[in-house]
Amino acid sequence: MNNQKCIAMLLAGGQGSRLKNLTVNNAKPGVMFGGKYRIIDFSLSNCFHSDIFTVGVLTQYKPLLLNRYIGNGSSWALDKIDQGVYILPPYVDKQGGNWYFGTADAVYQNLAFMDMYNPEYVLILSGDHIYKMDYAKMLKYTIEKDADLTVSVMEVEWEEASRFGITNLGEDMRIVTFDEKPEKPKNNMASMGIYIFRWSILREALIRDANDESSDHDFGKNIIPMLLNENKSIFAYLFEGYWRDVGTIESYYKANMDLLSDSKEFDLSSKEMRIYSNNRNSQPHYIGECANIDNSLICDGCLIEGHVTHSILSYDVTVGKNAVIKDSILFNKVVVEEGAVIEKAIIGENIRIEKNKKIGNENSEEIIVIA
Repeated sequence: MNNQKCIAMLLAGGQGSRLKNLTVNNAKPGVMFGGKYRIIDFSLSNCFHSDIFTVGVLTQYKPLLLNRYIGNGSSWALDKIDQGVYILPPYVDKQGGNWYFGTADAVYQNLAFMDMYNPEYVLILSGDHIYKMDYAKMLKYTIEKDADLTVSVMEVEWEEASRFGITNLGEDMRIVTFDEKPEKPKNNMASMGIYIFRWSILREALIRDANDESSDHDFGKNIIPMLLNENKSIFAYLFEGYWRDVGTIESYYKANMDLLSDSKEFDLSSKEMRIYSNNRNSQPHYIGECANIDNSLICDGCLIEGHVTHSILSYDVTVGKNAVIKDSILFNKVVVEEGAVIEKAIIGENIRIEKNKKIGNENSEEIIVIA
């Protein structure tokens, strides 16, 4: 195939155990978000808007739903000749095979895929973040800096900094040291887990890392420190937009509720960098005569005869008479029977909440999850 400027490798095999029951039968990137989307829609849509049309999606944990959802990438206009979306699970050949052991190992096991395109640069992405980003701007920055590696960074809250890889910067945004999830961060300039590598540098580093039995085969723990020790040209790319790592129930819930905020910090209705999804075809939603809806997102196919406040309802949700939904997220085909009350909860697909049952409490710090 023809050489390409940049291809993307999208890591989408995460188990997402901190999302509890939401990922029992589904990989984290396949979890629903904002009513009509799945988390992976954001990275795939960003690739389309950035003119990156070759995307390898590395799947592993519970991949069936995610594989079916992505299909050939047509929902994101990524189904182009000699390009497109490629599902890349672990596989066995004559030399054997293994599960993906880490982020770097997952990419290493797909060297043949990247060799097939022989790009100048490789974009490494995570499939479980909520954001809009033009990767073409980051690629342009990488080329201007003549960088071997560019790491996208942003300032995070100090109390959150220990959850991330922390970049310590010198002059001209050059990365001096990289600390993966330090107990006592030196600053709050965190890696977003978005990298652009010069392909020749990445290929060599992955091979050396694969032969290191002491390695965790992780980009943050191993690959980046290795390249820093070799004085490679590594720069930080400052991102100032909305970005959320939704790896916990609390962060996932907050990011959904951000969609209902008056500040519109993250606006899905904006036509700029529109987020696409593999939409299901349902009938229009129906709002009953006695229903009351306030500050909520209601998707197609819903039948509402109760009260919905500050909540997100996905496709084909039924809310019975006098039922109350408040500060909650309901997935596809949830049925809430007459008189039931749901407050500050996440209800997974196909769940039926029985008549007059009470779930959650709007004043509680705990977010109830039923899936």
